[in-house]
Amino acid sequence: MKKYNYSILLFVIFAFLGSSCVEDLPTKYDFTGYQFSNLDANAGQWKLVLHTSNEQIPLSTPAASGSAELLKELADAKEKQSKATSAQREAVKYWTNNPQVRWNEIALELATKYNLIPAPNPDGSYPVPDPANPSKYPKFPYSHPPYTSRMLAHLSVAQYDGLIMAWHYKYKFKRQAPYQLDPQIKSAYETNGLFSYPSDGAVIATASRDVLTAMFPLEKEFLAQKAQEHLESLIVAGINVSSDVEAGKLIGAAVAKTALTRASTDGMKNAQTTRAKSDSIKNAAKERFGWVWENQETPQRMVGLVPLFGKVRLWNVPNVEAIRPGPPPAPGSPAFEASAKELKQYAANLTTNQRRIANFWNDGLNTYTPPGHWNRFAKEEAVGNKLSPVRTARVFAYLNMAIADAGIACWDAKYYYHYPRPIQTIPGFKTILGTPNFPAYTSGHAAFSGAASEVMAHFFPANASQFRTWAEEAAMSRIYGGIHYSFDASAGLTQGRQAAAYSIAKAKLDGID
Repeated sequence: MKKYNYSILLFVIFAFLGSSCVEDLPTKYDFTGYQFSNLDANAGQWKLVLHTSNEQIPLSTPAASGSAELLKELADAKEKQSKATSAQREAVKYWTNNPQVRWNEIALELATKYNLIPAPNPDGSYPVPDPANPSKYPKFPYSHPPYTSRMLAHLSVAQYDGLIMAWHYKYKFKRQAPYQLDPQIKSAYETNGLFSYPSDGAVIATASRDVLTAMFPLEKEFLAQKAQEHLESLIVAGINVSSDVEAGKLIGAAVAKTALTRASTDGMKNAQTTRAKSDSIKNAAKERFGWVWENQETPQRMVGLVPLFGKVRLWNVPNVEAIRPGPPPAPGSPAFEASAKELKQYAANLTTNQRRIANFWNDGLNTYTPPGHWNRFAKEEAVGNKLSPVRTARVFAYLNMAIADAGIACWDAKYYYHYPRPIQTIPGFKTILGTPNFPAYTSGHAAFSGAASEVMAHFFPANASQFRTWAEEAAMSRIYGGIHYSFDASAGLTQGRQAAAYSIAKAKLDGID
């Protein structure tokens, strides 16, 4: 199996970046359809995440080989392939035979587009996006890291459950693909011999369109266009007939509905709370520990970013207390002063390489955020190891559940401890990256990266050391940038790794490892 030279990869990326931030990294990964390393014939028996049965969404028996119905579908597919336009042929190349990668790219593109802080009102207050009126300024959503992690988790889990069901039916009905049934129909991709009913591509297209439309409602038309393009490409590519596609659409719509039902009741709608509630959280922390974080912006947002995100429903971690770290050092304590001294030394003597690291892992506004950064690495691994669509979906599902859980637990710690940022506690201190408007402890970048690196290490053990090195680098980047103390970063890494352990434990019981 192909492995990447990550030192070369990073060199290329960094050469491209220079001193810029990660928003310049392209989301689109250049690859073509490929021979799967394993067809995963037993994937229909893998353990589902949101559903209880691989036949929970029933499908009818497809038309038999040689039937008039199927012969008509094959003739239609043959005609569409022969009359395909150049645009349709390009679409076939773009979507490939592992289209989950492309839909993940679309998700990251939308996260980047909507990751913008609204401008303040004339009175200095900040407006909040309204999901009930998404076109009203500021446009909904603001796809900050917590929002993006939640979006990616629901998307990936819907895709995964849908493909498990698709694989079950593929090997139950064993309908051959059009290119196998009619020699005049050519497969645009490597002939993996995968059964065609239901279409796994149609599952992915429909589930992805529906979940992403709910998460980014202003992109409804764009997502509908991409889904239609994808669905049409399945027939032009010679891998599906229309009944394959319709069956896949049925599964995709149903799993998306289940995922979105969960999302509607997970508590996210209450995460950005009122000032009164925010002040009560702050006051409770001050009574508990004697310190309090204050936003250092001008004008100041009186409510930090999603103070109640720590109460959002978890995926695999039983409760936030299970991985909540102990308290950070009190300001003025020896441990605090040692970390403050370290920060001042970095600020005065930051090397070019350290500045590069700070910028590369910044993942700030108008980027796909730290969760998106790790999804990019997962995409490259999935393709590099020639994973089947269903095994690719498994990687993304467990990765994004762990990242989401780490983010939820991290935000719980942030507002439980309400610890101040270095810019607040070190007189005259300045950052090189700006300061986020939420408490410091624990580091979100470190928590997201700690979780992601461990899940990646589990699925791709040959590169485990590289993933862990990247996580350590991501954590250190926030210290180099002056945004976090070292104890914020170390506690965040630990918290993320603990979140990952729950997802990995679940993955080990799903019938595959």
